Amino acid sequence: MTRYDDTLTLRAARERYFRDNGFSPDGGYGEKWVKLQMGPVALRLPNTPQRVRSVRYHDLHHLVTDYATDWTGEAEIAGWEIASGCADHHAAWLLNLWAMAIGLVIAPVAVWRAFLRGRRSRNLYREPWGDALLEPRVGELRERLGLRAEAAPEPARLGDAAAFAGWSATALALALLTLAPLLALAALAVRALA
Repeated sequence: MTRYDDTLTLRAARERYFRDNGFSPDGGYGEKWVKLQMGPVALRLPNTPQRVRSVRYHDLHHLVTDYATDWTGEAEIAGWEIASGCADHHAAWLLNLWAMAIGLVIAPVAVWRAFLRGRRSRNLYREPWGDALLEPRVGELRERLGLRAEAAPEPARLGDAAAFAGWSATALALALLTLAPLLALAALAVRALA
């Protein structure tokens, strides 16, 4: 992922982030559907007002954390956002738990590191949304959220491991509950064709 310079305003960095990732100039916030590419399969999900409310913050989090928008990066930022808390952003909790479940399969160590980072920093989900949020410099926001690189990261504590285990179990349970009906339908289709 592109590292966004500390001197850029969040507005300028977000514009560049949209461009770098092939998003529309408004980040797709006004679209009716969101395309999720899973290899050769493209899923279309409704771009609900709750998702848009949360993704505006989520996009700014990408800028200050430097997590990419590929599968691993989304799993990392999911772990970070869950650990730092999504407040009353129910869509963020749900989408992050799904992404974290995927991350536990494809990049568990990266998700663990991001989760630990989230336990030691803050995010924007409790801030009121408005143009003023886009005015600070990227570096100022990194500092305010506790995202400055440390010389030696603080070691994990037992509470960190317990929280990670609990959230991981929740994420995997949600993924299984979501996939169970789809797998049952696939099994029925295979039986019917046999």
